[in-house]
Amino acid sequence: MRHNKAINHLGRKSGHRKALMSNMASTLILKKRIETTVAKAKALRTFIEPLVTKSKDDSTHSRRVVFSALKSKEATAELFRTIAPKVAERPGGYTRVLHTGFRQGDGAELALIEFVDFNETALASAKKEAKKTTRRSRAKKAETAPVAQETPAAEEAAPAEETKE
Repeated sequence: MRHNKAINHLGRKSGHRKALMSNMASTLILKKRIETTVAKAKALRTFIEPLVTKSKDDSTHSRRVVFSALKSKEATAELFRTIAPKVAERPGGYTRVLHTGFRQGDGAELALIEFVDFNETALASAKKEAKKTTRRSRAKKAETAPVAQETPAAEEAAPAEETKE
């Protein structure tokens, strides 16, 4: 039984597992989206979420703590410069795990892990949904607006006809 076993060991010794998480987290920060197995994606999510939370506070101590976990200057700089300001108002849940299918060689279940605020297609679909609501309200306003516009135009046309006579 797995009672009180908090982390997935991923079939690796602790040093190998820490290196794997560090490398995957650095790659995720630099590329904003990676494809891996579901087990690794879920383990990576528990590894990277506290680092993103730490990056919201841009202090020397926070940078050192994050660098000790990531072991990459480029990834640390990217996290503090671009990701932290974008997720500053978000209280948590910075990553999303999407199941994509099964690997052909060994049948392992694959997943896509990505940062929520950096997925352009999801953000674009959310904007499209917002536009649908505005179109409905604009359509109602458009029906009433032409009536108001026709009245001044008709008044302008009427005096022009009177002067011609």
